[in-house]
Amino acid sequence: MTKTLHVLTGPTAVGKTELALRWAEAHGAEIVSCDALLFYRGMDIGTAKPTAAERARVPHHLIDLCEVRERMDVTYYVTKAREAAADIVARGRRVLVAGGSGFYLKAFFAPVADAVAVPAEVRAAIDAKLAAEGLPSLVAELRALNPDGLGGLDTDNPRRVTRALERCRASGRTLGELAAEFARMPAPFADWEVRCTRLDRAPPELDGRIAERVAAMLAAGLVDEVRRLRAAGLEENPSASRAIGYRETLAMLDGRLPEAELAPEIVRSTRALVKKQRTWFRTQLPEHRVVAAAGATARDLF
Repeated sequence: MTKTLHVLTGPTAVGKTELALRWAEAHGAEIVSCDALLFYRGMDIGTAKPTAAERARVPHHLIDLCEVRERMDVTYYVTKAREAAADIVARGRRVLVAGGSGFYLKAFFAPVADAVAVPAEVRAAIDAKLAAEGLPSLVAELRALNPDGLGGLDTDNPRRVTRALERCRASGRTLGELAAEFARMPAPFADWEVRCTRLDRAPPELDGRIAERVAAMLAAGLVDEVRRLRAAGLEENPSASRAIGYRETLAMLDGRLPEAELAPEIVRSTRALVKKQRTWFRTQLPEHRVVAAAGATARDLF
């Protein structure tokens, strides 16, 4: 069978899950998740993770890969995604990638990580320096290591500055040199045919779906889920604890957000995310098909 990836994406709450299931059922496919939060065990309600019944309809891959306290790495994701896709095709099935997390989605079209391995001791030393001396000290060191400049690096973003300094220290090279090497790297799925479809809905309709989804999550027990995850180490993982739905619930539990404001705040955050997603899809996705989700059937997708 030809090595083909079918990629179904679109903004949060657009309706990817059900259409993905229907297409997979109709075409003998298995689903490879491309949602950054579905990796974490226990993050179920707030992520709208496919239910046990939905996962019984179609096999899913790259869900529940790690504990909530563990950080997910895009290099690991690419390795697991390639393994899953190869295994699916080897069994005579089709591959359907479904999700809307841009950073991981990009892995199916372009390189997303360089080959720099950062030793744990380098990462620990930089984290300690950040805690003791603050972000300006890291930026100053980066500038000293990069006399030709920092390019477009957001020097107000601690995570981006930290990662940049880690890579410069670990490799002994400048950001410009690392960028040039990165540009020459092949995409992880360069040897696959990739067909991409993006679902969309009119903003008023999507806004209504977001509000309904948030209400359903709260009714299903999102607050209790966050309490359990906090006990399991949620706040040890910034990517997980700052995710929409989880950060607002943590703020409510800590008394920083009135309970009556929890649902409206999650709705506002989700709408802001959708705006960012639409910009990313428009500027970062290669040529792709756009399908109106309202009334769409599995036949319409690819």
